[in-house]
Amino acid sequence: MIAAEDSGPILARREATTVAVLVSGGIESAVLVATMLDRYERVRPIYVRCGLRWEGVELAAARSFLAAIAREGLEPLVVLDEPIRDVYGPHWSTDGPDVPDAESPDEAVYLPGRNLLLTVKAAVWCRLRGATALALGSLGSNPFPDSTDEFFRGLESVLSRAMSGGPRLLRPFAGLHKPEVVRRGAGLPLEKTFSCIRPVDRLHCGRCNKCAERRQGFREAGVADLTLYAD
Repeated sequence: MIAAEDSGPILARREATTVAVLVSGGIESAVLVATMLDRYERVRPIYVRCGLRWEGVELAAARSFLAAIAREGLEPLVVLDEPIRDVYGPHWSTDGPDVPDAESPDEAVYLPGRNLLLTVKAAVWCRLRGATALALGSLGSNPFPDSTDEFFRGLESVLSRAMSGGPRLLRPFAGLHKPEVVRRGAGLPLEKTFSCIRPVDRLHCGRCNKCAERRQGFREAGVADLTLYAD
């Protein structure tokens, strides 16, 4: 459970409604699910599978984390498919070489259209099932154009027009950075989350861009990193 003093106004009241949460296996979406459980009566996690190289391990991690925090109000994980391999072609995120390492800039891990595709797929699911809100764990430190306030305001408007109503897009962590989210989730089994883009034997590789970001997040948060790294 997330401590009230760590979550600020998010915990002002618990709403008797269902919110969907777009999850990966990572820290931000994991902490977000726990946060939404303190705010909403029912929480429906949604994972969108695109066919990327790390998704088998990532999805298993998401299931493991959700099982570890299971309590009343947490509904079963929904898995949707949004194949992208045929669009990206030979690419480091599918089966190509040159996976961005710890020395690579953040721009190297940018996947064009990813937030758009994931959000649209999940939002349509929400619209057809009466879920009035979809929460995403995007951070204020995300440098990409499909992670800005302006982008999500525009997307929410487009979704509403396209479907004669659509879910609100909630981003409770939009003003935060990774260390702040790690601190908020310090009481959760964060070692069960997964952030690697080049898994080795189903473990974090310890060398890629995302592993470096993960390690830095724990270090700056002052929280023990119990993650198992291959290196």
